[in-house]
Amino acid sequence: MSEGRQGPLAGVKVLELAGLAPGPFAGMMLADHGAEVLRVDRVPAVSDKPRADVMDRGKHTIGLDLKSPEGVAAFKELAREADVVIEVFRPGVAERLGIGPEDLHAVNERLVYGRMTGWGQEGPLAPTAGHDIDYIAISGILSLLGREGSKPTPPINILGDFAGGGLMLAYGVLLALFERERTGKGRVIDAAMVDGAAVLFAMFYHGVQSGFWGERGTNLLDTGAPQYDTYETADGRFLAVGSLEPQFWAAMVTLMELTDLPDRDDRAQWPALKARLAQEFKKRTRAEWEAVFEGSDACVSPVLSMAEAAAHPHNVARGSFTDVGGISHPVPAPRLLGAPAQDLSPATRLTDLSGWGLNAETTEKLRSQGVLA
Repeated sequence: MSEGRQGPLAGVKVLELAGLAPGPFAGMMLADHGAEVLRVDRVPAVSDKPRADVMDRGKHTIGLDLKSPEGVAAFKELAREADVVIEVFRPGVAERLGIGPEDLHAVNERLVYGRMTGWGQEGPLAPTAGHDIDYIAISGILSLLGREGSKPTPPINILGDFAGGGLMLAYGVLLALFERERTGKGRVIDAAMVDGAAVLFAMFYHGVQSGFWGERGTNLLDTGAPQYDTYETADGRFLAVGSLEPQFWAAMVTLMELTDLPDRDDRAQWPALKARLAQEFKKRTRAEWEAVFEGSDACVSPVLSMAEAAAHPHNVARGSFTDVGGISHPVPAPRLLGAPAQDLSPATRLTDLSGWGLNAETTEKLRSQGVLA
């Protein structure tokens, strides 16, 4: 497990306070590249066996009662040995527990303290609850998502929680660690999902303001254009068409043996062209179309299920997925060529905390008090 982990983050110790998906995702991104991540669960822990969650791979876990003075003191000792803390509470909660940034920097000024929330550490919404759909709603992003004439449609909880939250926090941690090499001091990271999601859509804010981007579902990349959409096949499956550039479009229509098509550069013709493509794609099964487009630059791909994705020849050739305890995992990304492969085993309980500053006597005392699981 964590001992002897290799990679660019080898030797970096991360304390991850248990929380919902974006926090564990950030911890996973760091563990995937060699960091030693210790997830701190609540006490009593659910069981002696931690959950076999993909986002907990390669980690160790403990249970610690942070509502007790002894638990807080123990956490501070862990933080003294740590490089990073990932905290996912509402603003003010960590301070009330006695494990806020000032509390921990008093024992370790080199500590990078990563705080992740939906709304951020300040602002009128900061103390309130929210979810991914709320964060992308007030970022303006949700207004862009969906088909023409339909209501805004959230893309699961990827944009706010994982991309705008967890991934941005992991990025912020790396920035702070890099800066620490120069300054010798850690930094507090305020990773708000509402901010991170907005940054992901930087190009589209300009597009809307300049008039390049129009109403939802009417644009080149949001299913408005016939050359960038999905189409049903004869067997009820789907193909993804992304033949944006003229040469890729030409490759597609040539392979489909289509002639006398409406002008794709005339937006007024887009509905008619979509209808024609939909009609043609329904004439063959997905597998038959895959054979037609195989090896071409038509930019037409099958829409695969999650199970099918792991078995696709390209993903198999790259080793993009791996089996861990009977569960298919995406392998760590991005790939750092030449770096050793990481242990992606499910998280295990850590019983020896000597490497984190707690000796056996202290550990046993905390266990007997019910403070440590």
